[in-house]
Amino acid sequence: MNARYEAVIGVECHVELKTKTKMFCGCVNAFGGEPNTKICPVCLGMPGALPVPNAQAIELIIAAGLAFGAEIPAFSKFDRKNYFYPDMPKDYQISQYDMPLAIGGTVKYWLEDGTMRECRLTRIHLEEDTGKSTHAGSGDGRIAGSSYSLVDFNRAGVPLMECVSEPELRSGAEAVAYLESLRRTLLALGVSDVKMEEGSLRCDANVSIRPAGSAELGTKTEIKNMNSFRSVERAIESERARQIEILSNGGRIVQETRGWDEVNGVTHSMRSKEEAHDYRYFPEPDLVPLEPSRAAVERLRAALPVLPAQRFERYTSQLGIGSKQATQLVETPSLGAYFDRVVACSNNAQQASNFVLGDLSRLANETGVAVAESAVSAEHLAELIGLVDAKRINSKIAKELLARMWDGAGSPAAIVEREGLAQTTDPGAIAAFVEEVLSAHPSVVAEFKAGKSNVMGFLVGQVMKASRGKADPALVNELVRTKLSS
Repeated sequence: MNARYEAVIGVECHVELKTKTKMFCGCVNAFGGEPNTKICPVCLGMPGALPVPNAQAIELIIAAGLAFGAEIPAFSKFDRKNYFYPDMPKDYQISQYDMPLAIGGTVKYWLEDGTMRECRLTRIHLEEDTGKSTHAGSGDGRIAGSSYSLVDFNRAGVPLMECVSEPELRSGAEAVAYLESLRRTLLALGVSDVKMEEGSLRCDANVSIRPAGSAELGTKTEIKNMNSFRSVERAIESERARQIEILSNGGRIVQETRGWDEVNGVTHSMRSKEEAHDYRYFPEPDLVPLEPSRAAVERLRAALPVLPAQRFERYTSQLGIGSKQATQLVETPSLGAYFDRVVACSNNAQQASNFVLGDLSRLANETGVAVAESAVSAEHLAELIGLVDAKRINSKIAKELLARMWDGAGSPAAIVEREGLAQTTDPGAIAAFVEEVLSAHPSVVAEFKAGKSNVMGFLVGQVMKASRGKADPALVNELVRTKLSS
């Protein structure tokens, strides 16, 4: 990395909202399906068809704005954004220009080492999605009929949220961490399913570089066609390196839109943006302005869940959970909620984390059943943790009990009581097992006395086996070592 320059990165995210119907009509809002089957005169912009705003979509945008601490203005409106493209059935897009539903706000995110950062938002606004073009054929387009495009309007009119960040990110890794936090928050809010592979989360990155320490912004390029967070990081780092090389050689950065070539790992020029596109925005004449009531805004604020960034800070700062483990818990809201219930019942965050992210997650992966939906209730897991803390059972018995609980065995305390599985902590009883094992393996004892200390593990294992796994392992180690050294 060239220390003479620093990158300045802003991200624009388009997120399809999780509503039953499209933004301005009653067509179903669902991914997939036969092309051009989820359409009507309204979403196709047919003459005389008038749009009606989707109230659920408006509330989802307001909820997202509140979650990020944005201002929800008392007055908002829709605008027409005019441009011509094959998958735009009306030749304009209903969007928001100068009066969006949410202004400002901040996205809190964290890096791999747990360092918390913030990136301000410029705005969050509501618009309709376009259709989808598929370019096909085998020619280069110069011969008639050698290439063609297919247009599917099923996606046209789907409610779309655009989140625009300030240019406050400095690397591809920071951009990905920002996007992951944005995604987790929207998922927790139920705003969207945010699946990049299905196009419900799409993002573009604006990248420029400037001399380190400078306050002026350099000429930016916009990167498109990034279909995963890994692609986002690679594309940004590739573009940063390209711009630094150009400036280092005395060249000039051209403002343009660039595509990301995943195979070759480079960005490539798509179209020039030397002059700003005139979208000829004007207020949408078919829709009245929006005036969210303060009561509705406060109702949505009161309904906000505990947000992922809040969970992460509590897990790491208050509960002492490592950043990697905390991220795992935050990543899946249902798993985090399950963990919270276990901690509330057991008052042992570390053990709860070990079990939830260890054995329980392994069983979930093996069976395809989510931890929160398994037969192991949070109360029963807390009961198991209590048995371990009180040294009534050891870790080996705990693992065996957990597997049985997963299969529906119920209360671990009841199983321990019924089957006599409680850990033996009586020094006299364990000493008898130790004596029995040492007498049965004189050659191993002789090896230990000859300096082969690694046989200690074998003897401890035999004592545990003789006690049917119920002996206190720490006490077994102590007694075996004492006996061998006498």
